[in-house]
Amino acid sequence: MIRSQVLVCGGTGCTSSGSKKIQEAFKKSIEENGLSGEVKLVQTGCFGLCALGPVVIVYPEGTFYSQVKPEDVEEIVSEHLLKGRVVERLVYNETSVPKEELQGGVSLNDTDFYKAQHRVALRNCGVINPENIEEYIAMDGYAALGKVLTEMTPEQVIEEIKKSGLRGRGGGGFPTGVKWSLCAPNKADQKYVVCNADEGDPGAFMDRSVLEGDPHCIIEAMAIAGYAIGATKGYVYVRAEYPIAVARLQHAIDQAHEYGLLGKDIFGSGFEFELYIRLGAGAFVCGEETALMTSIEGNRGEPKPRPPFPAVKGLFGKPTVENNVETFANVPQIILKGADWFASMGTERSKGTKVFALGGKIKHTGLVEVPMGTTLRQIIYDIGGGIPNGKKFKAAQTGGPSGGCIPASLIDTEIDYDNLTAIGCMMGSGGLIVMDEDTCMVDIAKFFLEFTVDESCGKCTPCRVGTKRLLEMLDKITSGKGTLEDIDKLEQLCLYIKANSACGLGQTAPNPVLATLKFFRDEYIAHVVDKKCPAGVCKDLLTYTIDKNKCIGCGLCSRNCPVSAISKTDYVAEGHKLPSYEIDPDKCIKCGVCMANCKFSAISKQ
Repeated sequence: MIRSQVLVCGGTGCTSSGSKKIQEAFKKSIEENGLSGEVKLVQTGCFGLCALGPVVIVYPEGTFYSQVKPEDVEEIVSEHLLKGRVVERLVYNETSVPKEELQGGVSLNDTDFYKAQHRVALRNCGVINPENIEEYIAMDGYAALGKVLTEMTPEQVIEEIKKSGLRGRGGGGFPTGVKWSLCAPNKADQKYVVCNADEGDPGAFMDRSVLEGDPHCIIEAMAIAGYAIGATKGYVYVRAEYPIAVARLQHAIDQAHEYGLLGKDIFGSGFEFELYIRLGAGAFVCGEETALMTSIEGNRGEPKPRPPFPAVKGLFGKPTVENNVETFANVPQIILKGADWFASMGTERSKGTKVFALGGKIKHTGLVEVPMGTTLRQIIYDIGGGIPNGKKFKAAQTGGPSGGCIPASLIDTEIDYDNLTAIGCMMGSGGLIVMDEDTCMVDIAKFFLEFTVDESCGKCTPCRVGTKRLLEMLDKITSGKGTLEDIDKLEQLCLYIKANSACGLGQTAPNPVLATLKFFRDEYIAHVVDKKCPAGVCKDLLTYTIDKNKCIGCGLCSRNCPVSAISKTDYVAEGHKLPSYEIDPDKCIKCGVCMANCKFSAISKQ
């Protein structure tokens, strides 16, 4: 009889930190200690607390072990699983208890990271084994599909999704039920459902985590969408860089076929649905639905003019509905719990929850899911644990290369589609990059624009040429060669590109530049007028100097300088010659090695 379960995170983050070896060590140790019949080892999806991985949770106590190493496993098995004593040194500090007897500590759901969250799309991630369909079924999996096929008409399904207020989580925020209703009436010999799992934003990994931790919910949701619009085939377009997600999704599709939940006559209803995976090569432009469908068809991923919209003429020229992973992940719960339940969360025009991938200068990097309308302050400080090293919050980039930044002055903004649009930002797919006082906002705009220039498909001139010219102007500014006139030209070109680009990639490419100009124009002015980078980031505007009053002449800086730019000199103080060093600005490449090696804080940059 199973008395304990050991859950080991099998998401990409923890896998890259060695969770596979931890699983193997647990399997071996459990067998060697004769616990195979009493302890069940479960590989799960992402728990969300990526900064603390590899993660292990022992149930029924719920003890949360963080940053576990393979050599720690034997101690957990011998002490916790055999003797009932928690290994306190490995317990996450917020869940720890000072007593030696087995208590399990504080519930993980009561920690600061989790207690403000409300998980809908991520409800099963970190809870079930994503490679076991029976565990998904035990969590009401495929009950929603059974309900729509046996109790509801396609029209009722669409109305329920409409009533819920669910909007597309891929960035555009278009009402999901409306999109389905536009496709349903169109007559065709074949219709399609497409899931966008391309997720190209830097720092975004929400969709990947859902596919890795709960692939069956996407299969179920796509089958529900197929029933609602009259489609019998679906495609999941997922980037090839997500090998774990691809493998688990394919395994889930095979299991669903085996259980009669894909294929012909599902639930004896006469409805049939087939699902296929198509791998993308990582082109950011394929996040745009028409470019994505073009890629599925085997062609170069380029956007098409609209109209006709995909609901009329989409994949292979047939009526098609396309939604992203997170959007689909909400559908089964809406069907089971009702539209009113979903609509009770969020704001007036943005219902439900939103998943964010927290990254950058924040204590708890990872995945969070909060009700729409949660403030940025709550996400960063209450959930994310604040900015490390006592630094001040400066801004947060939402929407990746397509989004804008929220400055510290707007940290109490309630995050939903309309509020972000009102301040010149956008929700995007959910990447949220936090920046502290040491971040140069001009450099940030340049970083995202470099990405966009590389990812432009080149089909239209405003995007292909315009973004390149923008990047050249930013290069000029960050190298100290810009003028005030360049700032005005930069803004004018941004507005032109937005108005004239063919698809969403070009239309949103200038957003990081426009947002930083709006909220941090003083930094642009400092770069062109004072020839200084206030954050000390832009290398061409930096000067490294040695304070001879602090320098003791140890020579560490000189010995470690890769270009021999630091030489010994004499420093006269109170009539005495003292050894010191100085930096030749003409030789210095501003790598910062000298500053990193100085133990007396004698080197500064300005």
